[in-house]
Amino acid sequence: MTIRKNTLLITLLFSAVSSAQIPSGYYDSAQGLSGETLQWALHNIIDNHTVKSYDYLWTAFFTTDDKYGNQYYVWDMYSNYNYRLGDDQGGSASGEGEGYNREHSWPKSWFNDHSPMNTDLFHIVPTDIYVNNRRSNYPYAEVGSTTWVSQNGSRVGYSVTPGYSGMAFEPIDIYKGDFARNYFYMATRYKGEDAGWTGSAMADGADLEDWAVDMLMEWHQNDPVSDKELDRNNAVYAIQHNRNPFIDHPEYVQYIYDPSGINNGTEPGLFFLNISPNPFTSSAVINYSLPFDETVSLNIYDISGRLVSTLQDGVHIASGDHQTVWSGARQGGAPVSPGIYFAVLNTSSSSAASRMVCTGQ
Repeated sequence: MTIRKNTLLITLLFSAVSSAQIPSGYYDSAQGLSGETLQWALHNIIDNHTVKSYDYLWTAFFTTDDKYGNQYYVWDMYSNYNYRLGDDQGGSASGEGEGYNREHSWPKSWFNDHSPMNTDLFHIVPTDIYVNNRRSNYPYAEVGSTTWVSQNGSRVGYSVTPGYSGMAFEPIDIYKGDFARNYFYMATRYKGEDAGWTGSAMADGADLEDWAVDMLMEWHQNDPVSDKELDRNNAVYAIQHNRNPFIDHPEYVQYIYDPSGINNGTEPGLFFLNISPNPFTSSAVINYSLPFDETVSLNIYDISGRLVSTLQDGVHIASGDHQTVWSGARQGGAPVSPGIYFAVLNTSSSSAASRMVCTGQ
């Protein structure tokens, strides 16, 4: 397999707007694993999810793809139209902007419309009907010459991604990571359960082709996990009772598809640093996750790069998820002024920074 050797230094695992977190112990059986062994462990964790009907997907979208959190508008990653949840669902379309439907981002023809993958919400998203039809069952890829472009810039055309030169559909950059993590989920959830799948240019059954892995790893790195995905992961979990591991732990992508990076001294030492709430008024919780025991220094800087406060200074911390509270005060105890600040975490092997906004009282 051709592997793209990317080190994932900063990705988001938590959000102020997330209504739930990873259940305690959910990934315990995956700890310390890599390569195919890790993928099988994750498969066993997320296998046998609660299966819903195809009709139920319309209802699910009210919580999984509610764009503004008011159960009014659909979050459509293929177009710019604000469709009303329920009101604009289904039907046919002669052009863009006439309604939304249920898009199998991993086309159902690739798995012969089998159950349970034909209703698995982790790869089924609401999209513009007409754009969905133009996408057809083409693989995702980087497109060179285009034959059609949607209102939000999604494109159909011939692939220029090394390894595949046929027709393809390219989503816009801000959603490429979303679709990449959908695909890593599908390859893991249905690993060993793909008998009878037709497959495609992107995958042999549920196993991603080498060129697809390279491209999707790049998309995964360039478009990190967003608040949208965090919320959707929690919403789908409430329905299906399984999660997308690659949203919860983005480092699993590298641990499965580039395990050599873990063994040759170039392993990533930090995979997450995020602030909650953000913006904040008087104090903020700094969340971070370490895959290994590390010596940690955590500092707050202002927008000009001046040190504001030291929260941890060369402290030995065990692997796992951690939280540190910043009181919104300077080193001497005086509260900071409203503005932009940066939490910077350094370990022996890597560093990461996350922006935070203080609004004041």
